[in-house]
Amino acid sequence: MKISIIGEIHPSGWEILKKSKFEVFEIKNFEVNNLKKELNDVDGILLRTSKLEEDVLSKCKKLKIIARHGVGYDNVDFDYLNKNKIALSITGTSNAVTVAEYVLTSFLSLARKINFADKLVKEGKFKEKKTLPDFFELFEKKVLICGFGRIGKAVAKRCLGFESKVYVYDPFVEDEEIQKTNCIPIEKNEGLKIADYITLHVPLNKNTKNFISTNEFNIIKKTAIVVNASRGGIINEEALINALESNQIQAAALDVFEQEPPPGDHPIYKFNNVLLSPHNSALSLECRKRMSIEAASSIVNYLTDKEKLNLNNIVNKNNLGI
Repeated sequence: MKISIIGEIHPSGWEILKKSKFEVFEIKNFEVNNLKKELNDVDGILLRTSKLEEDVLSKCKKLKIIARHGVGYDNVDFDYLNKNKIALSITGTSNAVTVAEYVLTSFLSLARKINFADKLVKEGKFKEKKTLPDFFELFEKKVLICGFGRIGKAVAKRCLGFESKVYVYDPFVEDEEIQKTNCIPIEKNEGLKIADYITLHVPLNKNTKNFISTNEFNIIKKTAIVVNASRGGIINEEALINALESNQIQAAALDVFEQEPPPGDHPIYKFNNVLLSPHNSALSLECRKRMSIEAASSIVNYLTDKEKLNLNNIVNKNNLGI
């Protein structure tokens, strides 16, 4: 069988595919015409971040599975996969810890204003520390987690270690399940009103587009810190800019953007109370290794031995009847 890897992965994933005697090759040219040519006879695709729309997928006559190197799949035409009984897997157990650590890093860096202190010392102004702005603790603060999947739960666990009060908004999770983890279920707007720290872990779809926009910023506390490590578009960036300019929130961290990469003249760059990263919150070395192994294993097991398959990682398993 023939497997294509679209985007660079850790060598551990390569090894798993090769041990299964698959013919494996990597695509580095992501242009649509090249993808149509290279993918026409593949049985499986291990996909990083490139887009696979219907015009490309329709040329993949032998395709049986796409394994996403990550948990989001908005870069794949999901409807087409379902219509054509093509499996879609994600690496659901690999990245929760890494993204949760990014969120806590953002909370602490922004709350303690580490960048201000670092700059002061490097400029030789050590004795002027009284000029630094006030900074804050995570201890006993109110944290709102929107989305209580694996990542949201991993964030909650770490915040509880700081003795924070953790509130959860997720309409798809029963209150009892949230309470079992020593967290407090809450409605979205009520959570936004009381939270000192807000972190978003919801998928991007028509219901979550602009999940945080002007109306939400109008009710968020002025001392709140907002972190988005889910998908660009969950926070309306224009509304975020306005909120920062009018001091409606204390600070923000973005790992994702509405347009990636963001334009060179994006107004978000001018703020010193904003942390930005290039959609890499899940890309620690350890996590990259885990994701490559999990994605490759999904392909191998789906094509050769479905009994070994982690069905929780197959997004459209019900449509496939497995």
